[in-house]
Amino acid sequence: MRFDKKMMPVYAVTDRTWLDGRTLYEVTEEALAGGATCIQLREKELDAESILKEAEELKALCERYKVPFIVNDDVDTAIRCSADGVHVGQHDMEALKVRELIDPGMILGVSAQTVEQALRAERDGADYLGVGSIFSTGTKADADDVSISELKAICEAVSIPVVAIGGIGPDNIMELKGTGIDGVAVVSAIYAAKDPRAATERLLDLVKRELLA
Repeated sequence: MRFDKKMMPVYAVTDRTWLDGRTLYEVTEEALAGGATCIQLREKELDAESILKEAEELKALCERYKVPFIVNDDVDTAIRCSADGVHVGQHDMEALKVRELIDPGMILGVSAQTVEQALRAERDGADYLGVGSIFSTGTKADADDVSISELKAICEAVSIPVVAIGGIGPDNIMELKGTGIDGVAVVSAIYAAKDPRAATERLLDLVKRELLA
């Protein structure tokens, strides 16, 4: 799948801790029906074969909606399930090495917290950046905080798309106006919502109307 920044407005990141009896597949499909423009599978607890099975199922689901499917951290699973891309953090495999391992057509996303990290990721072949954590979040306890001013500086420094991540929801999304981001990556704003489809629709409307207009 050819990368396009139009994939970035509402980037949904999975988290099974919020499912409340629902399946990850069900909530992800609701998000896609609501207009999610990208799905990232983030799994930390399952064994390798269980992650692969889940990845294959979600990949097929994303194909139906013509939305890119990204695997977080796990380069091997991304390759084995023919994911559209892989996303790595600063403490995972280096972006340059990942780019050497994956198919040339695969999307590569890299987390960054500083302008220096962002510029290095761009040089190493990243297609987009995930920058955060912007607001306090319970979904990633070890995430480094990134100020709004640093987020804006990163957007100004690089030519590749930037998505903000970390505690973002409809109540604070307006604080990101004018930063230059191409979208928001959200976890609990969708996966903890009682109505994931409606929550996604609302986020997409806010992003398009207030951040990208």
